[in-house]
Parts: sequence; C-alpha cells; structure tokens
Amino acid sequence: MAFGSVPTPLGDMFVAVTEAGVASVGWNGREEAFRARMLEGLKLAEVDDPDRTAPALAELADYYAGRLRVFGVPVDWRLTSPVQRKVLGTLHETVAYGQAVTYGELAERSGTGVPARAIGSIMGANPIPIIVPCHRVVAGNGLGGFSGGEGVESKRWLLTMEGYLQPTLDWA
Repeated sequence: MAFGSVPTPLGDMFVAVTEAGVASVGWNGREEAFRARMLEGLKLAEVDDPDRTAPALAELADYYAGRLRVFGVPVDWRLTSPVQRKVLGTLHETVAYGQAVTYGELAERSGTGVPARAIGSIMGANPIPIIVPCHRVVAGNGLGGFSGGEGVESKRWLLTMEGYLQPTLDWA
C-alpha cells in the first residue's frame, strides 16, 4: 500500500492506495494513525510508490481547486462490507457534484432495505470520503452529521463549494 497527502482548504488529506485503487482517505494531522490503521486493516506492506498515489492526489487537488467534478481514480472497496459497498457504490454512482440526497432517499435508491438511520452510520464509516461523496447525503431537516475534517462545518463548506448550498452573507 502506498500513502500520500495533499493540502486542501480543509486541512491535509491522506490517501492509501492499493494496486486496485484508493482504499482510504483520511483527514487533518492524523497521518501516523491513518497509516497504522490501513496497514493493519488491509494486512498489506507499505511501499514507497509516488506513481501509485499521484493520480488520487492530483484529483483531490483539482477537486478542491474547483477544476474537477467527477473523480476518475479507481476505488478499492475492500474495507467495506457488502451492504456498505452497495450503499456507498450507489452514492458514488448516482449523486453528482452539486447534488445531494437525504438519508432516506439513499436508502431507497440503494435497494438494500437498510433504514435511513443506518445509512447515517454507513456514511460515518465511509473509508473514502470526498471521492465517495458522503458529504452529499443530508438529513431531511438539515445537513445532518459529518465525520470528516471539522465535522458539519466541513460538510457545509464542501456543499457550498459545489454550489448545492448558497454562501452565507457576512455582514461584519
């Protein structure tokens, strides 16, 4: 497994990339814990392979710079269960940049029979945030939660950047 990082407006993002694709994306200053968790979880050896991580890092940089709306890097789903894979795969394939779905809509769309509340847990356990856009899943009565970056404020920032939410006016 190869590791890399890229600075973003929400802090440094770390990627873990296997020969199959991006297996995990992590946030803000937790690089050593991220590496240890990935190596232990996947039972793979660490390799120094910048060529393997470069496409994911470039796409993340382009996304945050507003130049990328669709990620093309392959995803390695091995850190997900079959149900998580189905729900996250449905999200990844059907909810485009600038769009959002509610937890209930994603539950129905995935066809898994997973209730809306459990969809929130699956989003919170998403090992590949941003590339698999769990920030685009919202509650029926507001934004809902977000486990990445600085929590719901990061979710708000991402949805504003994508144009789903309107920027707030600063009267100060």
